[in-house]
Amino acid sequence: MNIFGVYRVLALVVGVLLAFCSFVAAPLKYLVTDGTSLQRLGEDLSILWSVHGFVFIVYVVVAFLLSRRASWTLQFTILALVAGLVPLLIFYVERVVAARVRDENPELAGT
Repeated sequence: MNIFGVYRVLALVVGVLLAFCSFVAAPLKYLVTDGTSLQRLGEDLSILWSVHGFVFIVYVVVAFLLSRRASWTLQFTILALVAGLVPLLIFYVERVVAARVRDENPELAGT
């Protein structure tokens, strides 16, 4: 698998983890009555924030390496790097990155 494929997989994993943590784990932990089983489940699921953080760091490194190989502008590189911090944004950015790589650098896309 090339760097573009790794980027796409990492973007999906980061996006799913961030969405799950933001829309399931955090509300269960903070918006449900204290002491209930749902609130405890939210606390248990909070470990996924750490998993997201670790995977996000790997994503940033891979996205940066891809940006250098594809000769992206600084603005586009920053957008790709921070996309994993805003829930659901990374899914849109991954589509834009995929289209851009296929159009401008087909050798990186492997097609």
